[in-house]
Amino acid sequence: MILTFIFLIIAGFAAGLLASVAGLASLVSYPALLAVGLPPVIANVTNTTALIFSGIGATASSMKELRGHWKKLTLYVVLSLIGSIGGSVLLLIAPASSFEKVVPFFILFAGILLFMSGRKKDVSTSKLKQAHETPSKHFWVSLISLTGIVLVGAYTGYFGAAGGVIFLAILSVITDDQFTVVNAMKNVIAFAGNLIATVIFIFKSHIDWILVIPLGFGLLIGGYTGPIIVRHSNIHLLRILISLAAFGLAAYLFVTAYF
Repeated sequence: MILTFIFLIIAGFAAGLLASVAGLASLVSYPALLAVGLPPVIANVTNTTALIFSGIGATASSMKELRGHWKKLTLYVVLSLIGSIGGSVLLLIAPASSFEKVVPFFILFAGILLFMSGRKKDVSTSKLKQAHETPSKHFWVSLISLTGIVLVGAYTGYFGAAGGVIFLAILSVITDDQFTVVNAMKNVIAFAGNLIATVIFIFKSHIDWILVIPLGFGLLIGGYTGPIIVRHSNIHLLRILISLAAFGLAAYLFVTAYF
C-alpha cells in the first residue's frame, strides 16, 4: 500500500503539471489508477474526483493572471457547465462509444486551432480592430464565441478526452488575452466541471476515496506548479508542444477507434 501511495503521488504530480499546463492530465492519472488495479469505471470517477485538487492548486497559483478577468470567467464557467450537464444527459441516451470515431478529429481540430492562434496579432492591434467593428458584427462574433463554450462544455460532459486542450484552443481563439491568462481560465473552467461531476458521482457512482488521497496530493502540488512554469516559459514553444501533444493523442485515438 505504501508503494502504491508513492506511485500515485508521483503520477498525480505529473498529471497535475499536464493538467495545469496543457489540459492533458488523464494521460497519466487515469492509466495510473488502472495500473494499481481499479476497474475502468471506478478509475474514471476516482480520477475526476482527484482532479479537483489540481484545479485548486492551479487556481491558487493563477490569481495574478486571473485578476480583472473574473466577470468574463464566471460567464464562461456557467456556459461550460450548462453544456456539460447537457452532454451528461446525452451520454445517458447515446453511449460515448458511439461517438469515439469522431473524437480524434475534434482533438486534431483543437490542436490546429491552438497552433494557429499563436499567429494572432497582439492585443492592442486586435482591440483597435474591434473598435471599428459594427455592433451587428460584434453581436454575432460574441454569440458564436459563447455558443462555442457551451459546445465544448457539452463535449467534456459527454466524452471528455482532452477537454482541457479543446478549451485552451477555443479560449485562445475567441479572446485576445495572453496565453498565461487563457491557460488560467481553462484551469478554473476544468476545476468547476470536475467539481460538479464529483457531486454527481457521490450520489450515482462509487469513488475510491483511499486512492483519491495520494493522487489528489500529487495533483495539488503539480497543479500549483504548472502555472508557474507557464509564467516563465517560452509561450510560442509551449503552444507548439501542446499542439503536438494534441496531434499525438488524436492519432492514438484514431488508431484505437478504427483499427
